[in-house]
Amino acid sequence: MKAIRVHAFGEPEVMKLEEVPDLHAGPKQVLVRIKAIGVNPVDTYIRSGSYPIKREMPFTPGLDGAGLVEEVGQGIGHIRVGDRVYTAGTITGSYAEAALCNESQVHRLPDNMTFSQGASVGVPYGAAYYGLFIRARALPGEFVLIHGASGGVGTAAVQLARAAGMTVIGTGGTDKGRALIIEQGGHHALNHRAPGYLEEITGLTCNHGIDVIMEMLANVNLGKDLNILAQGGRVIVIGSRGPVQIDPRDAMGRNGSILAMSLFNASGKEMTSMHAALFAGMENGTLRPVVGREMPLKEAPAAHRAVLESGAYGKIILIP
Repeated sequence: MKAIRVHAFGEPEVMKLEEVPDLHAGPKQVLVRIKAIGVNPVDTYIRSGSYPIKREMPFTPGLDGAGLVEEVGQGIGHIRVGDRVYTAGTITGSYAEAALCNESQVHRLPDNMTFSQGASVGVPYGAAYYGLFIRARALPGEFVLIHGASGGVGTAAVQLARAAGMTVIGTGGTDKGRALIIEQGGHHALNHRAPGYLEEITGLTCNHGIDVIMEMLANVNLGKDLNILAQGGRVIVIGSRGPVQIDPRDAMGRNGSILAMSLFNASGKEMTSMHAALFAGMENGTLRPVVGREMPLKEAPAAHRAVLESGAYGKIILIP
């Protein structure tokens, strides 16, 4: 079978499409024939070697994928050959024609979802759900600000927050992206490239401030986020690409909190609950992953460059 392989950390070009031995499911393992692969920023950090946890060489990148169950190992209970599934993590990497997974990493994909939509679920919807409901404990009626709301995690957060009864304000850097935010359930869409755009928050929240901020780029925004928090407001740091300087007094007067998160820290019980909720949302149409672009697997280097560019629009998908 074909798979992307990384033999040394570095720029996107270290990823090469190679022929590798076929995989087979062992005990408590599931072999998924991959039909679509989700590209996430964290994939680029792992590939470059900048992620705290280093992979052993060589390796196949990728956490998210979707496809058909091809083999199940001894001891597998609720998953059968032929099932449509999406992956939230893998053993062998999802940038391939097939991937081995633990049973807990494989989840049923509703019939109303395409494989490309399924490959958009694991990290983006997992991070959005974990940040909103488990870390921030967001509640109906609260004001939520989602930075970068037109990207994979951003659109997931917009849909989840709107469905839960929150007032949703998203930011995007392009007209197309801001239109997408409104289409996906955002009440307001702000241009984060416009000077002073956060000054609009006072009017949009009737002087209340923001209860929960979903922060995708903390090294750029965190210092400004603290000034728009409501009393008891929470900033959830989902992504950051460097250090940032803040004034703690901006949070102190508001009893504000800065909460960091990593989806990899979610417990098994939290993951089970999360994916049960995500399946229900997809099945009833509340959650609708947005696929912005599909690319062949061999173009993985270009996909890694594109996923870090500004002006995100939906999810980038690789097709084996």
